Amino acid sequence: MSIVVKTNCPITNDPKARFEAEQITSALRPNLPTGLSKPALRALAAAGLTSLDKLNGFSKADLLAMHGFGPKAARILETALAEIGGSLAK
Repeated sequence: MSIVVKTNCPITNDPKARFEAEQITSALRPNLPTGLSKPALRALAAAGLTSLDKLNGFSKADLLAMHGFGPKAARILETALAEIGGSLAK
């Protein structure tokens, strides 16, 4: 017996979109801390936030407002920024 899960997600429903999203997240991984989810990476890419340098001083509230970006991703970025002497804006 197999279970079919239906979703309205344009990325998971479209093989081309899924491939493009995978390319985006793969390109960002070396520039950002490990542990960020693919949705969080896609959200950062869409906002042009492709490195820790670009995130330094960026608003935590603005990050959390982005689709696909949640509290875990914010904690990961806060820790990584603190390690290099940076921080998110409150």
